[in-house]
Amino acid sequence: MHTQIAYRGKIKYDEATAKAYQERPPRQHAAEIALIDRVLRAMPTCRTMLDLPCGAGRVSLHLAQRGYAVTCADNSASMLELTRRVLEQNGLDCAVDPQDIEALTYNDRQFDAILCFRLFHHFPTPEIRQRAVAELARVARRYVALSYFSPWSPTSVKRRLRAALGGRPSQKYATPCSEVCAYFTFHGFRLVADFARSPLLHTLHVALFERVQ
Repeated sequence: MHTQIAYRGKIKYDEATAKAYQERPPRQHAAEIALIDRVLRAMPTCRTMLDLPCGAGRVSLHLAQRGYAVTCADNSASMLELTRRVLEQNGLDCAVDPQDIEALTYNDRQFDAILCFRLFHHFPTPEIRQRAVAELARVARRYVALSYFSPWSPTSVKRRLRAALGGRPSQKYATPCSEVCAYFTFHGFRLVADFARSPLLHTLHVALFERVQ
């Protein structure tokens, strides 16, 4: 039995923070949705999709409008309420569940695919990353698409340099693709592709993993 750590990314999304997160710059939102669509095209046979974390519902809405049977999950009650509101406003009926990624309550292989977008970079330790991947791998029938922050992007390099020079350490934790792959390989998944708007420039990547049959 493990002791869970209340790291900042897990507890910071109260009502005010959740509402602020909902207001994504339109250009950034469009670029991120386009990136997700590239990932979706690489897993064409999926129907049931877990969006974890669902945040304020912007990706869940996109997935549902594309025809996926979406289950939305998040650890933040405020985020879940925003997701419910967005879905209701658009006439969509999706399950919206409170879930902790380190201890999911879903059945083994319950979903064809899982999209875990903009969460992994909040995990401060390898132990938390390992527990999260173990649960994602357990619940996914075939695919897991997981975003992470590349440590080799200009932004990540600047953050490390700032901390080395005595500045405030970043609370966004970059991880190399090799580390992410190692976690999934342990649980019987292989890397299908690694996606980014521009791999050498942009920090946000999405790695798509498939269960080895």
